[in-house]
Amino acid sequence: MRIAIRMDDITPGMDWEKFGKIKGLLDEADVLPLIGVVPDCKDPKLAIDPERTDFWSYVKQLQEKGWTIAMHGLHHVYTTKDGGLFPLNRQSEYASLPLEAQTSMIREGKQILEGHGIHTDLFMAPAHAYDENTLQALLANGFTRMTDGYGRRPYRYRGMTFYPISFDRGRCLKDPSEDPTTFVIHPNTMTEGELSFYRDLIKRGNLLNYRDFLSMEPVERTGAGALFEHLQALTKRTLVQVMAKR
Repeated sequence: MRIAIRMDDITPGMDWEKFGKIKGLLDEADVLPLIGVVPDCKDPKLAIDPERTDFWSYVKQLQEKGWTIAMHGLHHVYTTKDGGLFPLNRQSEYASLPLEAQTSMIREGKQILEGHGIHTDLFMAPAHAYDENTLQALLANGFTRMTDGYGRRPYRYRGMTFYPISFDRGRCLKDPSEDPTTFVIHPNTMTEGELSFYRDLIKRGNLLNYRDFLSMEPVERTGAGALFEHLQALTKRTLVQVMAKR
C-alpha cells in the first residue's frame, strides 16, 4: 500500500524537539504530510514545551510549503465517554453532545484558524471520535472532508468524504497494492523506536503526499460498510486493551 503520514496534536506548546525529528525525516524525503492543528488547546497533556510565539505564522508557512492542515477539534478536551461512530476510544470532545453545541464548537475552531490565515475544509476528530451530529455540524460549517475510517480508498458517507487510516501497520506494509492508507503519528509521545520505524519506512519509499491522497476519487460507503467499520474499530480497541494488560 501507499502510505500517507498524519501527525496529531499540533499546538504551540507541543514537544518541538520530537516534532523536529520527524519533520526532518519527512523534509529530507520530500514527503508532504497532514497535520492536525488544535485551534485553542486546553489539554494540559499537550503543554510540554514553552509556547512558540510564532506558531501560527509557522503553521501557515507549512501550509504554503504543501503540508495539509486539518482542524483537530477545538480545545482537545474530552467532554464525553462516547466513542461515536468510529469507537477506537471511549472518549470524545464531540460525540453525544447536542447538534447546537457541536455546531458552535466547530464554528469557533474554524474562526480561530481563519483569524490566523489558516483555511481548511478537513477535520481530524480528537480520539477519532465523532457521531452523526458531528457530521452535520461540520457540513454546516463548510467542512467536507475527514481523516478517519477504514478502507482501501477514500469514501463518501453522509455527505462527508473520508480518507482512511490503517487498521494494521504490519499488514499494510506487506500489501503490494497501490491502494492508499494513512499512518498516524503523535509526535509528543513518539519514542526512539517509533522514530526508527519511520526512518526505515521513509527509506523504503512508496510514501504518498497527503495532498495527492486528497485528489483521489472517493467511492460510496454503504450502511453495511459503515457498520462493518464500526465493528472493526471496536475490535481494534479491544485488541489494544488486551495487549496493554500483558
